[in-house]
Amino acid sequence: MVAFGPVLHIVGLLMSIMAVAMLLPAGVDLVVGNSDWEVFTGASALSLFIGVSLMLTTNSPSASTLSLRQAFLLTTLSWLTIAMVAALPFAFSQLDMTVADAFFESMSGVTTTGSTVIVGLDHAPPGILLWRALLQWLGGIGIIVMALAVLPMLSVGGMQLFQTEAFDTPDKVVPRAAQLAGGISGIYLALTAAWAAGLWAAGLPGFDAIAHAMTTIATGGYSTKDASVGHFDNVVVDWIVVAGMIVGSLPFVYYLRMMRGSIRPIFRDSQVKWFFAIVAVVVGSVTIWNWQELDYPLHDAARYAAFNIISVMTGTGYATTDYGIWGGFPVTLVICLMFVGGCAGSTTCGIKIFRIQVLYATAQVQIERLLRPHGVFIPYYNRKPIPESVSESVMGFFFLYMLCFGILASLLAALGLDFITAVSGAATAISNVGPGLGPIIGPAGNFDSLPDSAKWLLSFGMLLGRLELFTVLVMLSPSFWRR
Repeated sequence: MVAFGPVLHIVGLLMSIMAVAMLLPAGVDLVVGNSDWEVFTGASALSLFIGVSLMLTTNSPSASTLSLRQAFLLTTLSWLTIAMVAALPFAFSQLDMTVADAFFESMSGVTTTGSTVIVGLDHAPPGILLWRALLQWLGGIGIIVMALAVLPMLSVGGMQLFQTEAFDTPDKVVPRAAQLAGGISGIYLALTAAWAAGLWAAGLPGFDAIAHAMTTIATGGYSTKDASVGHFDNVVVDWIVVAGMIVGSLPFVYYLRMMRGSIRPIFRDSQVKWFFAIVAVVVGSVTIWNWQELDYPLHDAARYAAFNIISVMTGTGYATTDYGIWGGFPVTLVICLMFVGGCAGSTTCGIKIFRIQVLYATAQVQIERLLRPHGVFIPYYNRKPIPESVSESVMGFFFLYMLCFGILASLLAALGLDFITAVSGAATAISNVGPGLGPIIGPAGNFDSLPDSAKWLLSFGMLLGRLELFTVLVMLSPSFWRR
C-alpha cells in the first residue's frame, strides 16, 4: 500500500498556500466595497484550518523523501485538491454558480486551460476576476516546476529526456530542484511585472493590465472581458500579448541560463527552432488567406492571424475575433494546432514540440530501415541519440493522447453535443487550450450552456491533459495500489 502520510503533509501545505492567496482577492473586494470579501475570507479560513490540520497530523521526517508511487499520487492529488479548494469562492460568490460550474471554472484556471462558464465578465466582481487570474498564474508556475523536477523522475511521456539536462550535467543551471524552482519563480514574477507595465503603458487600466499579464505569461487565457483581448481593440496591446504568449511557451530553464550570461543555448535548442518555424509557416499561411480570401488589409490580416493562431497553438485561449468563421483552411489548421502546444519546461500543454520531433525522427528512421534493411540508423534529438525508452514513452503517450481524445469526444457526443462542439471541446480540454469551435463554445461563446455532466467530463479532460495523461491514468491500475 502507498503511505499517504507524506503526501497528505504536502497537500496540507498547498492548501495553506491557497488559503493565503485567497486573501488577495478578499482585500480587493473589501476595498471596493463588494460583499464577496466575506466569501474569500471564509474559504481562506476553512482551507487554512484543513491544511494546517493535515500538516500537523501527518508531520514526519519522511515527508521530504517520496517514493515513485507517492510522487504519482502527490502530483494528481495536489492539482485535484487545489481545484476543489479554489472552487469554493466561485460556488459561494455573488455569481451563484452550481457545484459543476464552480469546479469547472476552478479546474480550468489551475490547469491554465482558459475555458469559462461565466457570462458577464465585464461586470463581474473584481475579486473573482483577480482570483481567476491568480489561479492561472499559480498553475503556470506549478506546471513549470513539475515539468522540470517531477515528470522527468516519473519518466512520463518521454520527459526523462530532460532529466540529465536539468540536473545531472556538469554545467547544470542550479544544483537542486528547490533552487531551480526558486530561480524560475523569480523570473516568472519579473516577466509578469514587465508585461503588466507594458500593457498599462499601452493603454489598459491597471487592474486589467495586471490580470492579463498574469494570464499571458501563464498562457492561461482568462480575461476580464467577455470579448477577451478583442474588447480593447488595441494594436499595441495585441502585439504585447503575442510576445508574452511566445515567452511563456519557451523553456524557462533557458531564461535562468540567460540571466547567468549564457544566451546561445535557447537559440540552439531544436524544439525552440521548430516552435518558431511552425509559428512562422502557419501564421504566414493564415495571413495570406485572410488577406486574399477575406479581403482583410494586410496589417490586420497579420495581426489577427498572429494573435489567434499563437493563442491556440500555445493553449492560451485568448481571442480578438471569431476565427471560426474564417473558412475551412484556417479552421482546420486551428484544430490541428490545438494538439501541438509549446516547448517542454514552459507553461504550455498539448503534445509538445519535442514529442513531435521524437515521433518524426523515429518515423524517419523506420522509413530508412525499410529502404535499407541492413543499414544501422539511429534517431537523434538535439544532435544526441534518442534512447529507445524515450521513443517508446513518446509513442505510448501519443497513442494514449489520441485514444483519450477520441473517448472524450465520443462521450460528449453521447451526452447530446453536436459534432463540432464535442470534437473541439474534447480537443480544447485535453490540450488545455480554452475556447473550442462552433457557435456554442467557440471564441464568441462559452461553456455555460453545456450540461453539468459534460462539464464534469471536460474538467477531467483538463486534469488529464495538464498532468500528461500517465500521471493520472497510472493510478487506475490495481497494481499501483499493491506493494
